Amino acid sequence: MKHGIGLAAAGEWGPQTLAEAAALAEEAGWDGIFLEDYITHWAGNDVPTYDPWISLAAMAMKTRRIILGIAVTPLSRRRPWKLARESVTLDHLSNGRLIVGIGIGGINDPNNFDKFGEVTDIRERAIMVDEALDILNGLWGGEPFTYQGKYYKVEEVTFLPKPVQTPRIPIWIGGGWPLMGPKQRAARWDGSCLYKHTYGGPWQDMTPDDVRTLKGFMESHRESSTPFDIVIGGRERSSDWEMEKAYIKDLEEAGATWWMEYVEPSELSAMKARIERGPLRID
Repeated sequence: MKHGIGLAAAGEWGPQTLAEAAALAEEAGWDGIFLEDYITHWAGNDVPTYDPWISLAAMAMKTRRIILGIAVTPLSRRRPWKLARESVTLDHLSNGRLIVGIGIGGINDPNNFDKFGEVTDIRERAIMVDEALDILNGLWGGEPFTYQGKYYKVEEVTFLPKPVQTPRIPIWIGGGWPLMGPKQRAARWDGSCLYKHTYGGPWQDMTPDDVRTLKGFMESHRESSTPFDIVIGGRERSSDWEMEKAYIKDLEEAGATWWMEYVEPSELSAMKARIERGPLRID
């Protein structure tokens, strides 16, 4: 089981402090550090929000080992060729330590879609994301590439350099569990970082049975035999660390490969303390 920590590129987490946070996380023994991708942070318009991709570049320069990633970027509001160039650049800057998490974006998220004239229909966004994923993969290949879809068109072009990582930069798919769309999309790529879909209700942890069901789905639907990551978590650590470790152990035995702990935006010293205490490793 690998342990990641998720941060918001917002509030007191500016590019400089995020670079310091990444160095702290590497020293504290975390396996990965991941940023959210918002134009305006979910906590409100009055929360300062920073670009996660530029912040990841700063984080790459301050670290040597830790995995860096986005969890997740709403690909329907990104130009796939621009994201392809940004991600390849980060992959080289970090010497092959980047993971790209992809989603369709929040269902009710006016500050990141409606106010900027982005597509709000979920079905349309899903098609856009699938087309954009094909384009990412094609451009990363470093060979002449052409694409014609409903929403995107690429005339023959070759993107160089290729990523450091082979066969490509890993792609994790986010979305609601157990919705069929995110499961099917994830089966095409390298991992899933799904959350329990509660239709606006309170947070619910995925259970070990959920993980076993998800693992079984991937085993029966994936055409590739390459390794597949099942990423679970996405909330703050509970106060009962022994209970939390038992839960993480059960998830690992069910087939999860990453546990993701989130640090809510708050006072800077408190957030740094949550990073410095390190992951809850299973003895």
